[in-house]
Amino acid sequence: MTGYWNETMETLPLKELRELQLKKLKKQVKHMYEDNPIQRKKLKNAGVSPDDIRSLDDITKIPFSVKDELREHYPIGLQCVPQEQVVRYHMSSGTTGKPICCGYTREDIDVWAELMARSLYAAGGRKNDVFQNAYGYGLFTGGLGFHYGAEKLGMSVIPTAAGNTARQILVMKDMKTTFMGCTPSYAQLLGETLEREGVDVVNDLHLRAALFGAEPWTPELRERVEESLGLKAHGGGAFDHYGLTEMTGPGVASECEARTGLHVWSDHFLAEIINPDTGEQVAPGERGELVLTTLSKEAMPFLRYRTKDITVLDTEPCECGRTHPRIRKIMGRADDMLIIRGVNVFPSQIEHVLLQHDELAEPFQIIINRAGALDQLVVKVEQRDTSVSAESLKKTLEKELRESMLVSIMVEVEPPNTLPRFEGKARRIIDERKVYE
Repeated sequence: MTGYWNETMETLPLKELRELQLKKLKKQVKHMYEDNPIQRKKLKNAGVSPDDIRSLDDITKIPFSVKDELREHYPIGLQCVPQEQVVRYHMSSGTTGKPICCGYTREDIDVWAELMARSLYAAGGRKNDVFQNAYGYGLFTGGLGFHYGAEKLGMSVIPTAAGNTARQILVMKDMKTTFMGCTPSYAQLLGETLEREGVDVVNDLHLRAALFGAEPWTPELRERVEESLGLKAHGGGAFDHYGLTEMTGPGVASECEARTGLHVWSDHFLAEIINPDTGEQVAPGERGELVLTTLSKEAMPFLRYRTKDITVLDTEPCECGRTHPRIRKIMGRADDMLIIRGVNVFPSQIEHVLLQHDELAEPFQIIINRAGALDQLVVKVEQRDTSVSAESLKKTLEKELRESMLVSIMVEVEPPNTLPRFEGKARRIIDERKVYE
């Protein structure tokens, strides 16, 4: 498939796109400076006023924003519009402390739907698709974000929400679902259930495409899920998506059918990549932390928000014709990076090694504990094919992980169907070091 949801904006010449970004950036800084006393004080303390923003390069004058500010001023201290203009709130789970709370004006909701319609269309979604939305509804942004975007595009939306896998499969069959949205972890669980129940994904299902987000996932997992859900057999595939509550929820960046990165919708977001240790911008093509500025959000905008997500920004032209720059697949979060005996390890690197082995099921766990004064990593994996001995598999995996990560990692091989599955975001890392403290 080819084409665009909003051709004028998605193919805007780069010079005009940057001019639009600057115009919106100036307006956003002025809005925050004038309409929120906390943001005004922050900018004044940094010696910045709206008049200081004359070019996009001037964004480096603006101090970073971080999640702790949302918690410090919880629930709505950073809101930049009167209460009567807010039509909805979403919140994070708050599992690591206070939740974060973000409001939306009517215009914010309309922009969000537009961005999601673009994202679904870029992945091949069309008006004649039946879209099964298996993201969680409620305070989590995923369900409603995908729902409004799919409706705007004109898809027939089935709001199944997350979980109840038996019902999901029944709906898929009966309603002839062609497009699905869910987390990669839930796609794994769904694929396993289809195989266990003997569903012929080619002849019993009509699923052609899926848009997965909310957590990092590897190309190897993409291939497995495309096979287990029958996506390739129906002429489509699995596409990557990126968003976060602080920006809009989903809708920040999404893969097109070229699948060479996720287009950041740059008429609404300004993306930078920085060195996470120094805060300095890195050279184009270098890996670093993604920093985002909202250019359109009214209720709760952010300037230079540190996402802690590690990626690369690609400004080279895309074969799809869209001019918006792309981010590469998220490698992981700076928070998730494990430092084991002086070596940096991302869970996605471990997953890359594990999914080379067809005899393993997709679920795995990473356990960090302490041997004396040193941290050590244990990776629990689950056998799918027991024709290979667990001991042989353990030795092979430990050797491959050591060669790939440059640090020794212990492997424990578990029997089939023993590791936990997740209907929402996967919880892969278990830190047991606290028992030694």
